[in-house]
Amino acid sequence: MPEAPGELRTPDTPPTPQIDIERQRAAEAGTHQHHGHALASILGPAFVAAVAYVDPGNVAANITSGARYGYLLVWVLVLANAMSVLIQYQSAKLGIVTGKSLPELLGERMSDAGRFMFFMQAEVIAIATDLAEVIGGAIALNLLFGLHLFVGGLVIGAISTVLLWFQGGRTHRLFEKIVIALLLVITFGFVFGLFIAPPNPLDVLGGLIPHFTTTDSVLMASSMLGATVMPHAIYMHSTLVNDHYAPGEKKPTVRQLLHGSKIDVAWALLLAGTVNVVLLIIAANSLHGMAGTDSIEGAQHAIVSVLGPVVGTIFSIGLLASSLSSTSVGTYAGSEIMHGLLRIKAPMWACRVVTLVPALVVLWFAPNPTMALVIGQVILSIGIPFAIIPLMRYTHDRTLMGEYVDGTAKHVIFVAVAVLIVALNVLLIVLTLLGKA
Repeated sequence: MPEAPGELRTPDTPPTPQIDIERQRAAEAGTHQHHGHALASILGPAFVAAVAYVDPGNVAANITSGARYGYLLVWVLVLANAMSVLIQYQSAKLGIVTGKSLPELLGERMSDAGRFMFFMQAEVIAIATDLAEVIGGAIALNLLFGLHLFVGGLVIGAISTVLLWFQGGRTHRLFEKIVIALLLVITFGFVFGLFIAPPNPLDVLGGLIPHFTTTDSVLMASSMLGATVMPHAIYMHSTLVNDHYAPGEKKPTVRQLLHGSKIDVAWALLLAGTVNVVLLIIAANSLHGMAGTDSIEGAQHAIVSVLGPVVGTIFSIGLLASSLSSTSVGTYAGSEIMHGLLRIKAPMWACRVVTLVPALVVLWFAPNPTMALVIGQVILSIGIPFAIIPLMRYTHDRTLMGEYVDGTAKHVIFVAVAVLIVALNVLLIVLTLLGKA
């Protein structure tokens, strides 16, 4: 039999059958396909985490900012989104390398009293998170169907609880797909208005120059930061990268997972950041200076009057999708925080009730739910350092990360990000205590 092209053999080596050669070539092709499939199989966790960055709290903060200050604070969103890319990748990296979540690692290194205190502040953050998400969904249902806000909150709570049934185990991929589908609805719902009334590009570029005008704009910037860099998303991403695979399912190598996570985070946060910036630009372009735009309802009515009822309805649908996806993801994060810090695996419905009840109370009593959203985002901003600082320490700990430990340059950048966020939070607290915010 003649030698196959490229085949090397000695006089003592029998010729390789052609069928074996074809099988080898097929196996090599299958290997290349496997690597591509492995990369595709990694994608997903960052898109679930990204939902936290486009929740109704973002809608309230960004619309209020654009309506009040025009394009002044565009730079805040761009900066916050750039920081969130680094932070979310670091969280994913910690989970991939250690196989544990950030709350688990915190729980292992704290005393019982420390774990409980840390959990309590994290639970306050979780309640503030759910406050924004449930209120936003209730407002969306009121705008779409005329439901009373309290009834709408109950509906959002019920539907989000059903979605949580798919979280974990072999149905976790389905949970991811549902959340990603809702994320696409959010994107379409909020970006659509940009094409109806395109802004002046020069005005948008002017908003990229960092500056403030009043102390109130500093408060708004902090609120936007709290809505963009989300504490529970930081805790959760380190869990998502491991829950992405069912028990017993073969995972790609650590290097493959880290490479895939970079792509996952970059695309997911680019999408979320675009939605946030677009929300502010729409408000700055169409609602700036208009009365009554400090509330989501007022903003929607203004959008209807300026851009038409179709855009207003699509906006409301985006708000509803934002609420349903983000409240489900927020409850998932709260469950993991409790499990990691208190070592209690509470039923998901119990975690859902703990954070849902305060939101329902606000819907029943608060005269202006949108203002409650903005205040809630300020609370989230205060909680950010409690998540970022431990993450910064752990990813620079060689005993934890081994060969994947952060280098000096990356660690310095991470420290700078943490210092900037903490400084803004301290400024917010000082202004609030002095009554200037």
